Amino acid sequence: MTKALINLITIACILSVLQGCAAVVVGAGAGVASAAHDRRTLGSQIDDKTATARLSSAFSKNKALDAANIDITVFNGIVLLAGQAPTEELRNEISRTAQSVKNLRKIHNQIRIGKPIPASVSANDVWLASKVKGALLTDERIDGLHIEVEVEDSEVFLLGLVKASEADIAVDVARNINGVAKVIKAFEEI
Repeated sequence: MTKALINLITIACILSVLQGCAAVVVGAGAGVASAAHDRRTLGSQIDDKTATARLSSAFSKNKALDAANIDITVFNGIVLLAGQAPTEELRNEISRTAQSVKNLRKIHNQIRIGKPIPASVSANDVWLASKVKGALLTDERIDGLHIEVEVEDSEVFLLGLVKASEADIAVDVARNINGVAKVIKAFEEI
C-alpha cells in the first residue's frame, strides 16, 4: 500500500471513533482517493457518469422495459448491463435502447432471461462484491483500486483499465471466493 493510502485509512479510523458522522467524511475521502488513483482521465470519469445517467433515462423512457431489472455500469465508455428480463425479445430491446445512447464505445449485455432476483439475493450480491473487492485490495500482486466489481445473482463482473497479467490475477482471485458462481471479464487492457 502507498503511504498516502495508509494515511487515508488511519485518518478514517480515527474519525470513525471520534464522530458518528465521520462515515460521511470517510466516504468522501475514499471517493477522492479512488478518483485520484483511477487510470481514467477525470474527463473520462465524468463522461462515464454522464453516460450512466443517459442510459438510465433512456431505459426509464422506454415503458416496455419496466418488466426488466437493469443494472448499469459504465467504465471508460464501456457499458456493462446486468440484471434480468422475462423474455429474449425484451433483452434485445434493452440492447437496442442502449445502442441509441451516444458516445458509448462498447456494450456488454449480460442481462439474463428470468424474473428479477429477490432482495435476499441482491443482499447476498452486495456481500459477495465486498468479499471480492476486499480480496483484490489485499492481493499484493495487483492494485485492486484499478478494478471495478459488480455482482449480479452470484456472477462477478470485473471492469477496469488493466494489464493482461492483472486481469488474469483478478479473475483467479475472484474465482476462488466462496459463493462466486461465475466470473465475467469486461476489462479494457492497457
